[in-house]
Amino acid sequence: MHSFMGGGLFCAIVGNILLVVSTATDYWMQYRLSGSFAHQGLWRYCMSGKCYMQTDSIAYWNATRAFMILSAMSCFAGIIAGILSFAHFSAFERFNRSFAAGIMFFVSTLFVLLAMAIYTGVTVNFLGKRFGDWRFSWSYILGWVALLMTFFAGIFYMCAYRMHECRRVVSPR
Repeated sequence: MHSFMGGGLFCAIVGNILLVVSTATDYWMQYRLSGSFAHQGLWRYCMSGKCYMQTDSIAYWNATRAFMILSAMSCFAGIIAGILSFAHFSAFERFNRSFAAGIMFFVSTLFVLLAMAIYTGVTVNFLGKRFGDWRFSWSYILGWVALLMTFFAGIFYMCAYRMHECRRVVSPR
């Protein structure tokens, strides 16, 4: 049970770091504009070595930002619940921290999936046609890797919960 929780906690911490780095950096998309290379993230775009804030309030950017922030926050809450499940610290008899951590990681996975799907759909259908020579970049890829890490963290914590429940049913206290 503890090995599942340890693996889940490792995946969650790595996933949360990747979520924060992916959300904060400016390399979601790279493209060629007027003969020079440019790149953009959720908050800024950079051209010719100078970066500018994204001042346009475009719905897909706002939605992607919001879902990425919500994903990082729910992953962080899952990490706290996961650490507490290691410590067996509970004020409630019927509250299982492993289950709560697993649910928070799945919620985080859902939020990052929504963010990545919105950004991908708009980029491919709108921006991809606007810029001929473009590609997704490493910040974007980190977002997808974070999705996998939070998903596996949820799987690990649900396995730990099932093992705990099976032991509790087989050997009542």
